[in-house]
Amino acid sequence: MKRIVKFLSIFILAIIMLNLVGCNDGEEETAKEVKQETSNKSSNSHYPVTITTYNWNKEPVEITFEKAPEKVVAIYQSSIETLLALGQGDKIVAASFLDDPVKDEYKEAFDKIKYYEQLPTKEEILAMEADFITSWYSLFSEKNYGDVSFWHERGVNTYIQQNSGVKSPNSLENEYEDIINMGKIFDVEDKANQIVDDMKIKIKEAKESVKDKKLVKTVILESSKEGQYRIYGEDSIGGDIASQVGADLVVDRNDNIGVEDLIKSNPDVIFTVYYGDSIKSKEAVNNIMDNPALSSVPAIKNERVNPIVLSEVYASGVRTLDGINTIIDGLYNSQESK
Repeated sequence: MKRIVKFLSIFILAIIMLNLVGCNDGEEETAKEVKQETSNKSSNSHYPVTITTYNWNKEPVEITFEKAPEKVVAIYQSSIETLLALGQGDKIVAASFLDDPVKDEYKEAFDKIKYYEQLPTKEEILAMEADFITSWYSLFSEKNYGDVSFWHERGVNTYIQQNSGVKSPNSLENEYEDIINMGKIFDVEDKANQIVDDMKIKIKEAKESVKDKKLVKTVILESSKEGQYRIYGEDSIGGDIASQVGADLVVDRNDNIGVEDLIKSNPDVIFTVYYGDSIKSKEAVNNIMDNPALSSVPAIKNERVNPIVLSEVYASGVRTLDGINTIIDGLYNSQESK
């Protein structure tokens, strides 16, 4: 009898131990599942992301991204270079319309991208199964890709750079916002914030260094063969930068002026815009310096005519910092070196 009781006691104890082990294993398995679920939730918690962009009527349009775009079409300089700066070159399936070669630090990544010398057609974009197009406002005209609604209806999100024709006045704040928005769209906000912070720091430093200095009489222009000059006024990126770092824009409106008006403005410094194959850097300077009608202008007499590339003064993207440096150098450092 004692043996039977002893056997039953051992048997019951064994069953209890097995149940305890099973419970522990189940708890551990449940804990692993919860941990994995939490991890997955954490990695995806950035999305969905809703961004405000614009349509052809310049009306705001909200776009929601459920995940980072995987097949991107990037058209024009700032669109392409901003993505490269954010480390998203591998997502670009088509790029086009560069005014100038990409910056040296982006060349290796850019060389892996399919570049179209001619703008890819709507049919080509659809065949690529692109899920995102980022570009300038002009791309979405009827003669190009049509209004953004065409793409949104087909599951292709869009983003238009604000200073490319959507917003007026153009401003540094718009450039900052575009870069930050790209960071949000691709879940690389830290990189985007660092790029913008570098720009803000440079502007702040420049303001501090020139706050007690006399404003420099300045004109930012683009030469034309008809003897007219397209002015980049205070409503342009170049004008906004220059105004913030100590320039007195003596022609402050975005307009076209002639030789007589340029002479009357009497600038101490001229920034002359060049781009692509249309206007070369040296040609842009010579168009001003070699014009005998302008010989009395202080900027010409003192050889303070500075070339500045279009991508630093219009829809500038990550080149905004270059534009800041170019303008500061032209206003102050080049004067000290003469």
